[in-house]
Amino acid sequence: MAPAPNTTTGSVRDSRALRNWRNAIIAAFSLGGITVSAWGPRLPAIRSELHVGTGTIGLVLACGTVGSIGGLLASRTLLHWLGGRRAVMTSATVVALSLVIMSIGLSVHAVALLAIGFVVAGFGLGSLDVAINVEGSAVEREAGRTLLPVMHSAWSGGAALGSGIGAACAAAGISPAAQFLGIAAIVVIVGFVLTRAIPLELPAEEAQSPSEAWSVRIKRWLHGWTNRRLLLIGLVLVGVEFGEGAANNWLTLAVKQDHGRSGAIAALFLTLFAISEMASRVLGGPLVDRFGRVRVIRGTTALGALGVVLFIVGRSEWLVIIGTLLWAIGVSMGFPLGMSAAAEAGDDPAAQVSVTASLAYFSSLAGPPLIGFLAQSIGLLGALWLVAAFLLIAFAAAGSLRPPALRAR
Repeated sequence: MAPAPNTTTGSVRDSRALRNWRNAIIAAFSLGGITVSAWGPRLPAIRSELHVGTGTIGLVLACGTVGSIGGLLASRTLLHWLGGRRAVMTSATVVALSLVIMSIGLSVHAVALLAIGFVVAGFGLGSLDVAINVEGSAVEREAGRTLLPVMHSAWSGGAALGSGIGAACAAAGISPAAQFLGIAAIVVIVGFVLTRAIPLELPAEEAQSPSEAWSVRIKRWLHGWTNRRLLLIGLVLVGVEFGEGAANNWLTLAVKQDHGRSGAIAALFLTLFAISEMASRVLGGPLVDRFGRVRVIRGTTALGALGVVLFIVGRSEWLVIIGTLLWAIGVSMGFPLGMSAAAEAGDDPAAQVSVTASLAYFSSLAGPPLIGFLAQSIGLLGALWLVAAFLLIAFAAAGSLRPPALRAR
């Protein structure tokens, strides 16, 4: 008698494919975190090698902001042209190319070439961020459970690993140029391997013609700017993302320059920041379920503002460490909770999330150059008072994150 057909093979294969897809996107988030933390720990060495001031460093970082805006604008078109797998791989390759350009710029002491590298890095990271969030949302829908917070914590974990690599390279006397080349190789190799688990096609919700997508999205996106609650949610994201961007780019330099630590030890402070942020995101879910978004955001942003103050005024190493930990807690929950609240702020979740995401990205990317320009006249620690102020703005606007059902009571 012929054996009974195996009716479970397809479901097992589908389950395995979904798991591999999920793991690939988590790994892609980690790669983004590793890359975005590549230069922060080495800013003291970069400034020393190029013999430039904080104002010039701020201008170079601003080039990354310009590139990121271009990447965000081009990301949807790349997705439609290339599909999910190729869009992620292409963006990762652009990121790796940017690190090579930065390495060459540092090797020949060309500030202009370094700035070009930051433009390319911004473009690659902006397009990569959109692509992996689109794919992550699709994985969530397929799995039928919440996965994006864990994926975003992987970005923080990658940042911790990247800053740890920077600290190790600084301690070993490895130049930033050599470090950037090594990270570029990691991004290309790991990116090539992990993207094979990502489907070639776009998720069904994204599979529409580019022309239709652009016209519809632009109209809805513009309409979102008239939503008062959405703009208040955006203020929360502006506050916390300003603080995160400032830490990623200036914390190491502040520890070395103003708190008198070595380059290797200063880089470890950014690793500590990233680990604290990751742990807060992993552990924050149960707190949100128990106390609600508003209380969690108010609590974390208040702790964050206190942490920034301790970091600025602390004269002992322990106060600076505590300040760093609290600063990370302060910026940890705003983005994921703000995205959830934005989706509930009207009848067009995609457009609403786009508005708040635009504000968040702009704040995260424009904040570091602004701090650099202020630091030129009032010092780096003096400029960081702006971070505490932005966290207090997020605290004041936290009520906008209350779910609609609770607001109606």
